[in-house]
Amino acid sequence: MKLSRRMRNGAAAVMLAAAGSSYAINTGTIVASTLSPDCLEYRVVGICYWLYCTWTGCTVRTSVKVRHYVPDAVVSSYSNTGENPWTEVRFMSPPNPTAEDGGDGTTNHDNENNLAKFKNADVIGHPGGQVFSQFASASGYACEGAGTAFMPYLLSTLDTLAWRYNVPEMVYPESLIPGRREVGTRTGLNLWGNVYPRGGFLHQTDDYKSSAVVAQRAGDIVTRRGQIHVYQSLLAEARDGYWPAGELMESDASTGKWQELTPTLSNSCAVFPHTNTRVQAQQGDYAWALWRPYSCCERRGQVFLGSTDFD
Repeated sequence: MKLSRRMRNGAAAVMLAAAGSSYAINTGTIVASTLSPDCLEYRVVGICYWLYCTWTGCTVRTSVKVRHYVPDAVVSSYSNTGENPWTEVRFMSPPNPTAEDGGDGTTNHDNENNLAKFKNADVIGHPGGQVFSQFASASGYACEGAGTAFMPYLLSTLDTLAWRYNVPEMVYPESLIPGRREVGTRTGLNLWGNVYPRGGFLHQTDDYKSSAVVAQRAGDIVTRRGQIHVYQSLLAEARDGYWPAGELMESDASTGKWQELTPTLSNSCAVFPHTNTRVQAQQGDYAWALWRPYSCCERRGQVFLGSTDFD
């Protein structure tokens, strides 16, 4: 078992490294990116108890409770409207009369201080479900995620009022009070930006950090219900023996983590902010896979009696 896992992990690393530097992204590359042991983070975390009954009587059966991450969606954060870096899904978010232009509010002089950046964002269901399921199943029982391949969960070109004008979130306490809902901290000298208002504009001199904050905003929206945005939620319902991922929170890996897809393809996941090497995209186009944690156990009876976690 240990040897086979090492071989799988090695093969995954080789495949990801072969595609490790790319300025264009397509579905094939995204599917291959699911072969990441670091992002999967498969663990046995407990035991589930089931009541199994037949005409001869009832017994209690057990099954292993596992926890791992699932690539639910691809989150693209890009400058030019209609030019999602994931080429096969560009048709989903073309420019329209209410969302035509993009880019930075700057002339790109090195000494400029007023760098108002704008990013579009798309959240689309990850296409690697089948390949990922086979990969995860090699470690044991695997949980299903909430995402549906190629399903658009948020297209900022259809969310014009909230995304381009920050209505109504510009007056939310999270937008007005420094230190609330921020990616990084001032005290840690690693502040990348504020989560609120969850739109496409922010002031940040680093294009990578700008795009990461916008991706975090998009992920924040779709992992909640009842938000004042044009979107559909990326949430699954809990059921017996199945504990789905909840709301995404910045800098908290226990709620979700990010795998960079472009401009470079990473074989690992991280949260924002991070100290990994950051490559600036030539056209301001970035994309990440959003991995979220799920727990589950195999059903072995008619009635779920509960579970015990090791930790």
